[in-house]
Amino acid sequence: MLFGGLEGSSLELRAGQDGRRVIRGTFPYNSLATLSDGGRNGGRPRKEQFAPGAFSHSIDSADQDIALLSGHDFSKPLASKKTGSLFFKDGGEALTFDATIVPEVAATSYAQDLFGLIAAGLSIGLSPGFRIPPPSAVPPDRAEKIEEENPSLGRALIRTIFQAILFEMSIVTRPAYADAQVEARNWTPDQPAPRRRILLP
Repeated sequence: MLFGGLEGSSLELRAGQDGRRVIRGTFPYNSLATLSDGGRNGGRPRKEQFAPGAFSHSIDSADQDIALLSGHDFSKPLASKKTGSLFFKDGGEALTFDATIVPEVAATSYAQDLFGLIAAGLSIGLSPGFRIPPPSAVPPDRAEKIEEENPSLGRALIRTIFQAILFEMSIVTRPAYADAQVEARNWTPDQPAPRRRILLP
């Protein structure tokens, strides 16, 4: 499973009824995240973004569950789609969710720790756990695209994900990819870098 994350995501923690807690999160689309060390170690800088509707299949599927986790840890579940405690709304600018944390979960030590970190502003990032669909299900060019960054802006490789299988959304302290996960991806550009035209007076 691959993990992504954006600094521009947001979380809101509210008190609900009967001891429940409600967490609302927003994960923006078309927002570039820098995934690597920026090329300082000899590699190319890498950036990634999710296109609107990238997770729509998983959200709309009646059979696929999606969990809300603390720190990508399936032993620390907070809510899930199949239990009716996690609801998604897919918009043109962002994926939003509302999670109702039932009292039994809210009383656990990991949930209490997480609530404290959210309140302190330390764990406010969102990171999806996902996979790219296999080629037999979605042609590679319809699932993702790798492009060269405009040379006037930088030298990064930019990956846009059009379709992804979403397994979980995690609340994290720092949304980012581990180096091994970044290296495991295919970062071959789909087309050559655009050429810059110089106009002389």
